[in-house]
Amino acid sequence: MKGQDRSVWGAWRWRQRWAVAGRAGDGGVAPAGRGRERASERGTGVRISKGLSGAGGSVRKADFQLNSHLSTLANIHKIYHTLNKLNLTEDIGQDDHQTGSLRSCSSSDCFNKVMPPRKKRRPASGDDLSAKKSRHDSMYRKYDSTRIKTEEEAFSSKRCLEWFYEYAGTDDVVGPEGMEKFCEDIGVEPENVVMLVLAWKLDAQSMGYFTLQEWLKGMTSLQCDTTEKLRNTLDYLRSFLNDSTNFKLIYRYAFDFAREKDQRSLDINTAKCMLGLLLGKIWPLFPVFHQFLEQSKYKVINKDQWCNVLEFSRTINLDLSNYDEDGACKYCRYHSAIHVHFYIILIGKSLSYIILLLLLLLLLLLFLSFSPGPVLLDEFVEWYKDKQMS
Repeated sequence: MKGQDRSVWGAWRWRQRWAVAGRAGDGGVAPAGRGRERASERGTGVRISKGLSGAGGSVRKADFQLNSHLSTLANIHKIYHTLNKLNLTEDIGQDDHQTGSLRSCSSSDCFNKVMPPRKKRRPASGDDLSAKKSRHDSMYRKYDSTRIKTEEEAFSSKRCLEWFYEYAGTDDVVGPEGMEKFCEDIGVEPENVVMLVLAWKLDAQSMGYFTLQEWLKGMTSLQCDTTEKLRNTLDYLRSFLNDSTNFKLIYRYAFDFAREKDQRSLDINTAKCMLGLLLGKIWPLFPVFHQFLEQSKYKVINKDQWCNVLEFSRTINLDLSNYDEDGACKYCRYHSAIHVHFYIILIGKSLSYIILLLLLLLLLLLFLSFSPGPVLLDEFVEWYKDKQMS
C-alpha cells in the first residue's frame, strides 16, 4: 500500500507539472524532451518583456516630462492672472503671446481640466495712473475754484486799501473828484440820500471827503472791499432810513456832517438841501416849510432848530390842529428852569464872584440857544395859517 501510494502521488505531481507547462506554452501537451526548449522560450519571453518594459519606461518618462511642462505653463498662467488682478502687467503684447500659448496648450488633449474663464483685463498701470492723475487734477481744480471763490467773498483789508487808492490817488483822502468817480462806479448820484447813510456808516466828518481811516473802518463794518460788494449793499443802507431810531441818528449826524467845522450853525441854503434830502419824501408839509425858509429872515439854523423840525414833522398834524404855541414856550421855559435851578445850587456852594459871573454868562447863552427853536416853528405856523386864510 505504501508503494502504491507513492506511485499515485508521483503521477499526480507529474500531471500538475504538465498542466503548468501547457498553460505556459501554446496550450498543447509537450513531451518531457521539450522542457529545455520551452525553458529557453520562456527566457526569450522574459527578455522580450524586459525590452517592452524598457520601451514603456521611456514612454512614461516622456509623459512625465510633458505633464511637468503643462504644470509649469498652468502655474505661469495662474501667476499672470494674479499679476493682472494686481494691475502689475506692463506689456500687452507679452500678455497676448502668453495667452495664445496657453490657449494652444489648452486646445490639446493633454489638459485634463478646463482652464478658468479669463476675466476682463484692467487698464495697464500707466493708463490707471493717468486716470487717477486726471481725477486728481479735476478735484484740485474744483477745490481751487471753490477756494478762490471763498477768498473773493471774504473781506480783505489789502483789497480794500487798493480800492481806496483808486479814488484817492497819492493822497490819504478821497476828495470831490474822487467822490464823483466813486458815485459813478457804484451807480448813485452824489445828492442821493444813500450817500449820506454811507457817510454815517463811515463816520465821515466832512462833506465830500473820505479819509483813509474812515474808509477802512466803515468798509470793514460793511464787509465791502470792492465796488460790486458795495453796490450790492446799497439796499441794506437804505433800510436804515425805514427805522425811526436809526433815521433820527442819521438826521442828527447830517447837521454836523454838513456844517462848516468852524461854525456852530448851518447856513440856510445847506439846511434847505439837507432837509429836502431827509424829509422831502416823508413829510407832506415840507414844500410849504421850504417856501417859508426861502422868504424868512433866517440866514442860519442851529442844531436845536434842526432837531425841533424833525419832532415837528413827526408829531404835528397836516392841518396843524394839534400844535400848541404855549406848549412850545413851556418847553423852552421848562428846560431853562432846570438849568437855572442847577446853576443856583452851584452858586450857593460857590464863594467866588468870578465863578458867579461866568455862570450868569453861561445861563444867558442857554436861554439864547433854547429860544430860537420854538420861535422858528411858531413863525412857520403863523405864516402857514395866514397863507391858508388868504
